[in-house]
Amino acid sequence: MFRSWRMKLKVLLATVTLAVLLCWLYLFMGSLEYGRFLLLPPCLSEQPSRDAEREALASRVRRVEEENQQLRLQLSQAQAEGSDGSPQWGASAEDGDPPGADRSNRTACPKQRTVHKCELLHIAIVCAGHNASRDVVTLVKSILFHRKNPLHFHFITDSVAHRILQTLFQSWMVPSVHVSFYNADDLKPEVSWIPNKHYSGIYGLMKLTLTKALPSNLSKVIVLDTDITFATDIAELWAVFGKFSDKQVIGLVENQSDWYLGNLWKNHKPWPALGRGFNTGVILLLLDRLRRLGWEQMWRLTAERELMSMLSTSLADQDIFNAVIKQDPSLVYRLPCFWNVQLSDHTRSEQCYTELSDLKVIHWNSPKKLRVKNKHVEFFRNLYLTFLEYDGNLLRRELFGCAGLPSAPSHQLQQALEELDEDDPCYDFRQQYLTQHRVHLFFLQYDFLALLNPTDVTLVAQLSMDRLQMLEAICKHWAGPISLALYMSDAEAQQFLRYAQASEVLSARRNVAYHIVYKEGQFYPINLLRNVALANTQTPYVFLTDIDFLPMYGLYEYLRNSIQQLELPQRKAALIVPAFETLHYRLTFPKSKAELLSMLDMGSLYTFRYHVWPKGHAPTDYAKWRTATVPYRVEWQPDFEPYVVVRRDCPRYDQRFVGFGWNKVSHIMELDAQEYELLVLPNAFMIHMPHAPSFDISKFRLSAGYRSCLQTLREEFHQDLSRRYGAAALKYLTAERSL
Repeated sequence: MFRSWRMKLKVLLATVTLAVLLCWLYLFMGSLEYGRFLLLPPCLSEQPSRDAEREALASRVRRVEEENQQLRLQLSQAQAEGSDGSPQWGASAEDGDPPGADRSNRTACPKQRTVHKCELLHIAIVCAGHNASRDVVTLVKSILFHRKNPLHFHFITDSVAHRILQTLFQSWMVPSVHVSFYNADDLKPEVSWIPNKHYSGIYGLMKLTLTKALPSNLSKVIVLDTDITFATDIAELWAVFGKFSDKQVIGLVENQSDWYLGNLWKNHKPWPALGRGFNTGVILLLLDRLRRLGWEQMWRLTAERELMSMLSTSLADQDIFNAVIKQDPSLVYRLPCFWNVQLSDHTRSEQCYTELSDLKVIHWNSPKKLRVKNKHVEFFRNLYLTFLEYDGNLLRRELFGCAGLPSAPSHQLQQALEELDEDDPCYDFRQQYLTQHRVHLFFLQYDFLALLNPTDVTLVAQLSMDRLQMLEAICKHWAGPISLALYMSDAEAQQFLRYAQASEVLSARRNVAYHIVYKEGQFYPINLLRNVALANTQTPYVFLTDIDFLPMYGLYEYLRNSIQQLELPQRKAALIVPAFETLHYRLTFPKSKAELLSMLDMGSLYTFRYHVWPKGHAPTDYAKWRTATVPYRVEWQPDFEPYVVVRRDCPRYDQRFVGFGWNKVSHIMELDAQEYELLVLPNAFMIHMPHAPSFDISKFRLSAGYRSCLQTLREEFHQDLSRRYGAAALKYLTAERSL
């Protein structure tokens, strides 16, 4: 007892001495900056002193602080005498340290090498399907937000995720980020023999194959689940590789649930594990050592042996990793649990942190995801939502000081932007044309498989947030496949996701492809959106329309029959669907051509834009259409912009036309230049529904500069058309001049 009091008195005196010295030093230096410097742990105090006196004083402070720490350690050991000596499991536990070491991560200097700011960090992720491809973007955003190093992502994907993520990263163009893809189908034979009950299916076993899947010259990699969120720089985790002993090859965080203890319910029999087992949502792998150890044979033999009694895995690769570690505990380095705070029900995750600075990695490993039970879940949810809705364009940050060659597309784009004349009155239009938009294809589940039907047709359109209400109505009118490009911010994309999932009409459809084109710039890139939607169709034919038109009931079947009857596969033709409009927000939609003509005569319907832009659709010849019973041919005329059905390999829209004006006119002109027949369908129609004017049409009407630039772009388009089609394009220039 007396010994304990003497030690407490020593601690008190040492603390007072240290406080006095620090206060004196703060006043002497006259700067809060230096005061804060001396309050850092000694291992971080590397800045040299300005003179000998200051260095001597700083040295004395360090010695006193070290003595203070030693006294505290002795006192804690004295107080622990008589206890069972078992270590505390919590946020400050450096689980990778040997028994008996100082386990506090608050005052001791971490023994890890510094990661050079230009060192390339490798990250491997298994990703399959539409939903996982969407989830992984949030993980990537959280990594990019904090990172200070070049990164190389290695994605093991199915064909769906490959297409989505390859397009996303190519269009994202983040500096100093490299991406490689590996075909999960090639790896399936390695793990398909393992029965697995986990909801991740066969892809939940893919991490076992990384020594084979990844390049043989890759020595180490961080492996992550898609439901991870980073709250710190991933370089800190990469630095932990420097703490591995010669025998350790796998870095893991202890499992924070009671699953492997086998006491969750009666007759619960988990796979064998060391203590509580380990969670494989975050893994550090020394690939070169694993290959030398014969990792593939090691896990296979272990899995075969355990499956004799267990019959299947319950937690996919995690069960097999734990069985291997149970057999040889020396393989594992125990990561501190703040590197994988597991937010599933009934876990000990709250012991991994005492304050916000403790948080490193959050793992939403419950099937409930954001609805998991945790007393701090609101904070974790807000952190996740921050990255979910964060503008990904802001993550295109250069890493200054790191030598590296830019990718060819980004270099060409930068060069083109630099060549623009900022004094050009149309500079903003030209800059928008060159803007590289991020594109996330197939944002929602899409299961439509194009059969070998030579007459099938996809409805193609584009929209922004203010036209979202049209989606349900279009889906009710069109039963066939639909390809839509949506121009949205990151936050709006999440609002759309919630809207679509809550809609009975939209959630029931699996043949509607939603492609997000993320907002950037001041103009609506209408023809870029059309091209994105057009390029990602699967049927031989496409119906090129706008989102504010409702097709007649049964148009999908009618178009397929017309394509067959007109033998379109053997001819070059564009089928015109006549366009009408109503000024009424509530409309009893006509069920036939006869009903439409009756409404047209009564004045509740009109031919489209007859009162403001008659040239746009007058060549359709509505008078002839009233009595027509067979398709009839019409000739191109200036400013003609009908809605057409064409082959999928038709010319793409000219993306120089942004905002309002000439975006469809230029496309129809090029169809005519390529000698497409223009055929009007006699029993097809579509009706434009009223809506507030778009922002771009308002700018067109109010700005003379806007209209002048549009005229400049038209002239440049004519010149390009003449270069591509020669004398055949002269008629367009002549027609333009005669107006």
